[in-house]
Amino acid sequence: MRRVVRMLGVLALVAAGCGEGGADPSVAATTAAPSSATPSATTATSTTNAGQFSSTAAPPRRTYDPNVPRYGGIVVVAHDEEPATLSPYAPGGSSAVVALVGQAHLAGVHDVDADTLQLIPELVTELPTVTNGRVVVNVDGSMDVTWQLRSAARWSDGTPITGADMAFTAEFMAASRECSGFGLTPDPLPEFELISVEDKSLTARFSTASLRFETLFPWLVPSHVVTGSDYCEDWNSQIWPAAGPFVIEEWVDDDAGRRLRLVRNANYWKIDGDGNQLPYLDAVEFAFVPEAGDVLSSFAQREVDVISPSTPIRDIPLELWQRPGVDFQIVPGPIWEHLNFQFGPNNRNPESLNLYLEFRRAVAHAIDRRALLDAAGYEWLEVSDGFVGHFTRTVGSEPWAQYPYDPGRAGELLATACELAGRDCATTPPRIIYSTTANAPYRPAVARALSDQLARVGIAVELQLEDSQLFFSDTLEEGTWDMGAWGWAGLPGAGPLVEAVSVFHPAEPPSPGRNFYRWGTPGSTVEGQEAVLQAQHLIDEMRATVDADRIFSLAVQLERIIADQVVIIPLNGRAVVGGVWADEIQGFRMNPSTAGPTWNIESWYRVGE
Repeated sequence: MRRVVRMLGVLALVAAGCGEGGADPSVAATTAAPSSATPSATTATSTTNAGQFSSTAAPPRRTYDPNVPRYGGIVVVAHDEEPATLSPYAPGGSSAVVALVGQAHLAGVHDVDADTLQLIPELVTELPTVTNGRVVVNVDGSMDVTWQLRSAARWSDGTPITGADMAFTAEFMAASRECSGFGLTPDPLPEFELISVEDKSLTARFSTASLRFETLFPWLVPSHVVTGSDYCEDWNSQIWPAAGPFVIEEWVDDDAGRRLRLVRNANYWKIDGDGNQLPYLDAVEFAFVPEAGDVLSSFAQREVDVISPSTPIRDIPLELWQRPGVDFQIVPGPIWEHLNFQFGPNNRNPESLNLYLEFRRAVAHAIDRRALLDAAGYEWLEVSDGFVGHFTRTVGSEPWAQYPYDPGRAGELLATACELAGRDCATTPPRIIYSTTANAPYRPAVARALSDQLARVGIAVELQLEDSQLFFSDTLEEGTWDMGAWGWAGLPGAGPLVEAVSVFHPAEPPSPGRNFYRWGTPGSTVEGQEAVLQAQHLIDEMRATVDADRIFSLAVQLERIIADQVVIIPLNGRAVVGGVWADEIQGFRMNPSTAGPTWNIESWYRVGE
């Protein structure tokens, strides 16, 4: 059986625009653009310097063993946005709230581990890899990928989940992309053939080898129910039989507000470590509270059990942090902020010394990033010394740790840079024109603190802050900035990491490339340098391999080159926050990835007195 299907690629970089601590309006990768999202925090209260945001209250007295799961009960999860649809493939289906609800009733090929950020199998026995033989690169350069479904996997109506469902999902996604958020993705995968559709497996042949297959099939669609329906219209307010732990029962609209009620899926296939069927809960309700402040109020009054607030950390009342029984889990999320240099010919600073490695290293040593964030008023943010760790936490290194705050060393390097440039920097101090967005408080505050720090080593900084629309269009596209700051977002998996490192590819300036830094691009001040050529070779090799372990190894090597050359200076990651009344609900684990706070909702349970 052979079918030709065109599928959508998953970009590693998402466009996300919001104010400080605000929720991303979309997680759909509409363009390969930097993130304008401003971080609110990046630390886990139990392990870092969250300061006043750590809970100091004594734990409540318990007369039960919270480590023993119990069946029964209802959990209420609050969110400040109501989903426009329940289908992840319909218009509006790419929003975070659809995924929040989707984790309770949908299932796909993979999930994301909260600790490692690694993709983990969900409906399949194992994820396809070269090592396990489920990924085979053919002599003609094509690639065969086989997914083996779990024998126990079935829909909530008792129908087994089959290879035919996977094949139908591929067609469903392709057919509905024009009316869905995925239809905006500009980077479709090459055509592939479905060469084998079996009862519990599917094999696809891709025309070229790559790791883009990793994140295919995020949610499966039951062919026995959805075939023949209107993919874009029929599944907005209702949904097909569940493959997840709960089944959508009804919308509730009463004095308590607007809610979506889901009940236990009696045919759920997943079991716990002791062989007990999941989920533990009888039901879960999603309460949609329009105002973020009201979400906190409802949580404080115990009207809801779990929240993932968009409210900035400093706006969460200290009394709530310290309330007995409450647990706020703050973990570094996928969006990471960084400082950076521009190497192209359109630099607005005619005196720029960016081409000199010594100058860039001087800047790196002149910045005390911990003090920088503290001075900007973001003392709870955690300094980042690498970027690979935002895609996986199993192999990430910290190569920027080689630049500790050292004003003396910065002065020596600055003197060398000035000598190489033939400049009398004692008479005319070097100057940086620093550009970033001015729409939210975080980046301007960091910019002012940065200006103060660099002034101490003799570098003058002229701040030219811009509206985000101007900065993310003309300034970056035309390369008219000197030194600046913005954020990227890393999605889990080796495939997204391969796409992410394209921002450093010397042969791909914008547009349509994404090397906004112009590091090594034609006409840049560092074109042809050995480090540039080494980086290009590593990126090309990453693109050519389908071995995830090899890709992570190459990425660490690339990260070391980027750090040694000080192309960028990572600053911090943006936090994601989840709150739970831990004296009533156990099993909650905040997931920093797009899997979100409900990723393991089947393992939540209520505890009693």
